Amino acid sequence: MRFSRSSRARLTERDLARFPGETLLDRVGRAACHAGCLPRKELYEAWETARRVRRLFRGGRIVDLAAGHGLLAQLMLILDDTSPCALAVDAVVPASAATLHQAFVERWPRLAGRLTFVASPLELIEILPGDIVVSVHACGGMTDVVLQLATIGRARVAVLPCCHDVDVCDTGALSGWMDDALAIDVVRARRLATQGYRIWTQHIPQDITPKNRLLIGAPVDAPAAS
Repeated sequence: MRFSRSSRARLTERDLARFPGETLLDRVGRAACHAGCLPRKELYEAWETARRVRRLFRGGRIVDLAAGHGLLAQLMLILDDTSPCALAVDAVVPASAATLHQAFVERWPRLAGRLTFVASPLELIEILPGDIVVSVHACGGMTDVVLQLATIGRARVAVLPCCHDVDVCDTGALSGWMDDALAIDVVRARRLATQGYRIWTQHIPQDITPKNRLLIGAPVDAPAAS
């Protein structure tokens, strides 16, 4: 049977043979398999997002909003050890988040003490100018909350939006030319640019998720990479 990267089935030790090598992705995959709690789709979404963001942004505190298991935050730390710490914020932190984190700490001991899970409304999190704010599939208008928090704090930001809700998200009256979801993301990108951000528009592979548009931004007076 074909191994679908879009599957929501949990990775377990039965999947270890699918990650046989010594690439970083294989090592991450094996750690996730040992934890036995992570949906396969989440691994690939977070991996493809993190590696694209790290090509542009180094250092900074990582703030993973609508974080779920906090996988994206941990991958950002693994990919660049110059980030001192990370927050993984969600309204409710899954009980299995600690299980996944422990599996990663066992494989990368340098992660110990550097990730803090926070159960909180996103709006209560203070964003600082040196931060990198990331979010994978913050549903509907929550992506706009993430972008707003980042711009208020003048932080670097990357979002992979999903669940485009025309009742709460702005299509910019562009729906006559393009589908609603694309119109919403175009408006988000242009809004970010008008707020003094340089933007990058990218995709992660569509076989992982059809909601694969990645929007990345940095204040124009901040370095894109170091």
